Amino acid sequence: MAARRVNGKFNSARFLIIAMTTIHVDNLSKSFQALDVLKNVNLRVNDGEFIVIFGPNGCGKSTLLNCIAGLDAPSQGSITIGGKPVEDAKVGFVFQNFQESVFPWLTVLDNVAFALQVQGVASEEARKNALKFIEDIGLKAFANEFPYRLSGGMKQLVSIARARAYDPDVFLLDEPFSALDYQNKIFAEEQLLKVWQESKKTTVFVSHDVEEAVFLADKVVVLSKRPSGVKKIIPIPLKRPRTIETRMRQEFFKLKNEVLAEFKKQLDSKITEKSVA
Repeated sequence: MAARRVNGKFNSARFLIIAMTTIHVDNLSKSFQALDVLKNVNLRVNDGEFIVIFGPNGCGKSTLLNCIAGLDAPSQGSITIGGKPVEDAKVGFVFQNFQESVFPWLTVLDNVAFALQVQGVASEEARKNALKFIEDIGLKAFANEFPYRLSGGMKQLVSIARARAYDPDVFLLDEPFSALDYQNKIFAEEQLLKVWQESKKTTVFVSHDVEEAVFLADKVVVLSKRPSGVKKIIPIPLKRPRTIETRMRQEFFKLKNEVLAEFKKQLDSKITEKSVA
């Protein structure tokens, strides 16, 4: 909202400045020696959006996420988070391997409390505050358990709770549920959406599962074959909150088929190139 002048002066009570956590990816390219992975990627993620990156295997989905996180440096181009360079932004990252996603020597409670302690919160206060994040993911009954007592899906939910406790500017997730069975996967996805709907953190999620992509996203970003660019951005106007019933609706299948059709174009393109070669 713009400031307004009253008798020649700005009336500060009439306007509010809101910090927007947007992600800007501009002309991003990334190569590893002779291998070109990303080429001229341009992407805007608006404040509070849930974006899913989807595309062929090996096209650079995780590389793009790593560049946004500051784990990989772009070969060309730039990325900003909330107008800041990525190295100055606070990023919550959940990795793919649930076996390595939590500290095995700490309980669920202490795993989540760790994210608060590294920010200077006293130990007892951190443990007290961590309980809320654990309750939000539906694991309050497991707060004092060690990770070896948890399923893979539970471990990833603990990672999500810990990342949320860190209070990041953006939330990045690299195929966190890919190794889970279907039942645990749909449970974990619904819990993630509950957390996101409460926090409204700007979120970028990498997936190779089209059903997962459509279920979670505000928009699905389909990448092309390698070297990858953004081929198409497909809005997902499904009502929230989303549940297992959402997956049964005709609108869900229609959107899923739209994403698959674009995905198929990329696969056909790869096959054609191999045939010509």
